Amino acid sequence: MADLEEKLGIRFKNKNLLKEALTHRSYLNENPSWPFSQNERLEYLGDAVLELAVSEHLYKNYPDYQEGWLTSIRAALVNYQMLARIAREIFLEEHILLSRGETKDTGKAREVIMANAFEALVGAIYLDQDFSVTKTFIEESVLSHLPEVIEKGLYRDPKSLLQEIVQERLKLTPTYKILKEEGPDHNKKFEVGVFFGDELIKKGVGSSKQEAEVNAAEVALRAMVPKK
Repeated sequence: MADLEEKLGIRFKNKNLLKEALTHRSYLNENPSWPFSQNERLEYLGDAVLELAVSEHLYKNYPDYQEGWLTSIRAALVNYQMLARIAREIFLEEHILLSRGETKDTGKAREVIMANAFEALVGAIYLDQDFSVTKTFIEESVLSHLPEVIEKGLYRDPKSLLQEIVQERLKLTPTYKILKEEGPDHNKKFEVGVFFGDELIKKGVGSSKQEAEVNAAEVALRAMVPKK
């Protein structure tokens, strides 16, 4: 845990809070003697603290923008994909305690676990330190992505943004087609392709057709918009 504290730049007074933040419920199923609770209560708290810190920053720094725009920006900063990405950036993933089965999962479920662990970490920092320290951590880890979110339009609906870019560049409207559908009715998995004309550009997956289309649009956007 010490190396994680060093990477975070935070020394916990109560190390047990950090251990709880890193404990996924699946780990307890295989390690019933583990003396710490799973991290869902800290996740609940951290979610609220994260939303408050981001909301306050946006409110103070963008006084001329309306509530709808601020809400969209905040959503882009705190959705599970962004938080999972941030969790990787701060090397949180390698410290999360998971069952053997969960350790092997590399799909959406893993991203959700990482995002939840990040929120739990925020909750643990808030309880162990204070709101000021937590805000600084959020500014450095989350709000540092704000320029990218604004510049790349990541706060906008991915399908609408992709359509706008493709129509402007290619004079075409992207279309979406189901490429694969598998699984029982209660647990479907869809693979959708986004096409520019007859050309398959990128693929996306999701538990619904709409989710797969959005994922395909996101993948296409990442390929089209150069990194700063």
